Amino acid sequence: MAQIFAYISHQDGVADDIAYEFNTAAQKLDSDAEVTAVVTGSGDTLDKVSQDLTAHFKEVIKVGHADLAYPNAEVVRKALCNVLPADAILLAAHSTFGMDLVPGLSIKLDSACASDVIGFEGKDGSEVKVIRQVLGGIVSTHNNLDISNGAVIAIRPGAFAPVEDAAQGGVVVDKSGEAGDISTKRRFLEVVEAEVGDVDITKSDVLVSVGRGIEEEENIEIAQELAEAMGAVVSCSRPIVDANWLEKSRQVGTSGQTVKPKVYLALGISGSFQHMGGLKGDPFVIAINKNASAPIFQVADVGIVEDILEFMPELTEKIKEL
Repeated sequence: MAQIFAYISHQDGVADDIAYEFNTAAQKLDSDAEVTAVVTGSGDTLDKVSQDLTAHFKEVIKVGHADLAYPNAEVVRKALCNVLPADAILLAAHSTFGMDLVPGLSIKLDSACASDVIGFEGKDGSEVKVIRQVLGGIVSTHNNLDISNGAVIAIRPGAFAPVEDAAQGGVVVDKSGEAGDISTKRRFLEVVEAEVGDVDITKSDVLVSVGRGIEEEENIEIAQELAEAMGAVVSCSRPIVDANWLEKSRQVGTSGQTVKPKVYLALGISGSFQHMGGLKGDPFVIAINKNASAPIFQVADVGIVEDILEFMPELTEKIKEL
């Protein structure tokens, strides 16, 4: 099998959480795999991230350039094409940035492409079986991926167990000089910060999150009473924001806020990857949904099949009694 690389995104000098999942994913792909991390950026931030990653990877390739200071998939694609070998297998995050980066990169490298991968199931010659989810996570598909000429694979964040205590003692290899001409027509303009609401859900240790199962805007008050009893904050999935029942600042997901609570109570939330993509760290997830087939039960520590409108008031009363 070709060498496996992992493209690591980072922000403010800190690698994204999925960086610690790539080694696990690679082992599922090939038990003998050793992963080389690839990081792009500029200045001291790039140096810091690269050095920090040596604790988890035996080799870290850094590619520095002023045009790589901000995440621009068009620029990163050019740099990676010049740095990676022709038959490389590259793992990247299935994030908003990854969805911009991965398809075009596979075309440039003339290699196979798979997106939103949640698992691998054996290798047969030059083919690897990748597991993906469709129809909002209700159905899992098993697809054969021909990696004889390399592959670019986008991994769903949270799909693989993170390895954070590795002690690789790796080295940083500077390949900035090999990036070549990375000038593009697309250029960075500015960062637009998300609106700050009356409550910052990113700072809460306990979140009571509501989804479609809440049914009506008036029922959010029931969730609020439960949250107050738990000393928690109410958050939500995207449909609640789309209906204007709660403000955007309370939305958890790839198009909302990224949160790291200790406890996450999901009420009437199906558990699409867009929503779960906003849930980081290793929270204790409690899912309550009357649909026993809801994808969220696949990641929940505790799953309860029940109507949330009947369950929430009873849970609130029990907590108050305690």
